[in-house]
Amino acid sequence: MSEEDAPVAAGGSGPDGASAAGVRPNAARSGSAAPRVAAGILSSRLLGFVRQALYAHFFGVSPHADVVETAFRSPNLLQNLLGEGTISASFIPVYSRLLAEGRERDAGRFAGAILGLLLAAVAAVVLLGVVFAEPLVALLAPGFLADAADPSMLVDRYQLTVSCVRIVFPMAGLLVLSAWCLGVLNSHRRFFLPYFAPVLWNLAILAGLLSTAWLLVSDPTSGAAVRNLSNATYDRLVFAVCWGALAGGVLQFGVQVPLVWREIRGFRLSLSTRVEGVREAVRATGPVLAGRGVHQFSSYLDLVLASLLAAGALSSLRYAQVLMLLPVSLFGMSVAAAELPELARLHGGGAQEAAQRFAAFSGRVERSARQMLFLVLPTVVGYLAFGLPVVGAVYRRGAFGTEDQRLVYLILAAYTLGLAATTVSRLLQNSFYAAGDTATPAKIAVLRVSFSVAVALPAMFALDRLRIHQVWGVAAPVGGAEALRLGAVGLALGSAVGAWIELAALRRGLGRRMPGIHLPVRDALRLLALALAAAPVGAAVWWLLAGRSPLLVAPAVVAVYALTYLGAARLLGFPELTAWTGRLHRRG
Repeated sequence: MSEEDAPVAAGGSGPDGASAAGVRPNAARSGSAAPRVAAGILSSRLLGFVRQALYAHFFGVSPHADVVETAFRSPNLLQNLLGEGTISASFIPVYSRLLAEGRERDAGRFAGAILGLLLAAVAAVVLLGVVFAEPLVALLAPGFLADAADPSMLVDRYQLTVSCVRIVFPMAGLLVLSAWCLGVLNSHRRFFLPYFAPVLWNLAILAGLLSTAWLLVSDPTSGAAVRNLSNATYDRLVFAVCWGALAGGVLQFGVQVPLVWREIRGFRLSLSTRVEGVREAVRATGPVLAGRGVHQFSSYLDLVLASLLAAGALSSLRYAQVLMLLPVSLFGMSVAAAELPELARLHGGGAQEAAQRFAAFSGRVERSARQMLFLVLPTVVGYLAFGLPVVGAVYRRGAFGTEDQRLVYLILAAYTLGLAATTVSRLLQNSFYAAGDTATPAKIAVLRVSFSVAVALPAMFALDRLRIHQVWGVAAPVGGAEALRLGAVGLALGSAVGAWIELAALRRGLGRRMPGIHLPVRDALRLLALALAAAPVGAAVWWLLAGRSPLLVAPAVVAVYALTYLGAARLLGFPELTAWTGRLHRRG
């Protein structure tokens, strides 16, 4: 690891939150954290784009692509319940407060006990997942069960998915342990490496898929060659992806261990709940698990419902989600993750400094929301206006054709309607976690899922009657090929509605707890107006390059649009631009 990851020369574990005077150094030292988190996430997301582009090249929107998506979603219960979200809510606040009080060895013993409990839980769940893979897949993808009896289906998605799940469940266990490393390193203000580590996971998958493709396919770069592969060859490519993911899980966890070992003090692996802080973390974990369980139930419900739609719905949803989650991760998670340890420190301390700490807490939340929206809102406008060439540039090759591109764009547009709400909700959830309240976000998650399902159910079945060429106003596919259907767009619309319901409820709940906190609605409208004003410039470039390759059109349009937006923001003196560039300048 490079020393560029070190936020301060003196390290990050000293006693620096014990007084009101300590608030300032904390803020200064964390000033460059969000760009470092964003840099790490960007690195892994770019590799994730390459990975998804290869999936699109080899599998397109197809039954085999559905298998890959279902196999990786099946062990998500383990990763989502015990992974980064739970670590952020229960482990980081306790561990950060112990460090802020100068009790490094107590923090190390606490971290060792949490790791021991995680290891026990992970081992049990992985074993259950491997043994009961068949009923698990039947439960999560009931639509796959009919494949064996359907003569039009050339692949039995159910049996293939069961075999894949038995490979990727151990991978999910390793990623949970990697999340524990992330919690330790973030608390020590080591942000880059834990968010960069998934790069190794992506690289391992790419290596497995590409090496297998070069062995099995005469010309892996040829779209015609890829579209005419046998089902047995496609099966082997799917297995290559799964084995590569397992190897990547080993690498993602292993690369963080040396730095964790260097930072942590007094570490002792145990299963004891008597270690200071463990019972507090376990109590906080209960509501978090409930909330994460609701989110996971929502994810699995999407999986179940999508399996009932026309073949390709699962994979098309995933292709759109990869693009949608990029701004959430870069501009939402980067800020929210960097702020969580600092908000936890601000929430601690004695009653004497309570007023000052409360003002600092409220100020950080509002400032962070503005910085998120400064980059998220132009992304919303950009995806809606220019999402079609963006999807084409990322995926349009090999087995991924014109109809696939149009379907994924429509799904992306539906998701984008809730993008701003999804991003800001990450910050408000972490604000509750930093304040020691893990129950409220869990209750609100139930509300979000309820509204999402209420909208998605009628929308998905209604839209699944429509074929993409009917909506787009083009001719039906030639050669008797089955046209793609729009049911997945209904699921994405339900998700967008649920995101806004969740944001409204989180804002209301946080306002009751801290009446001084307000979301920057007026600033958001100004940013949205600026993004809308910049969009016609990008549209003009798109018109000038009409008919050219998406690999040329998308980068040109996005670059001109982004430069127009940022240039206008600079001319108008938007402070959010100064905040981001100032952080990057200080980091440099």
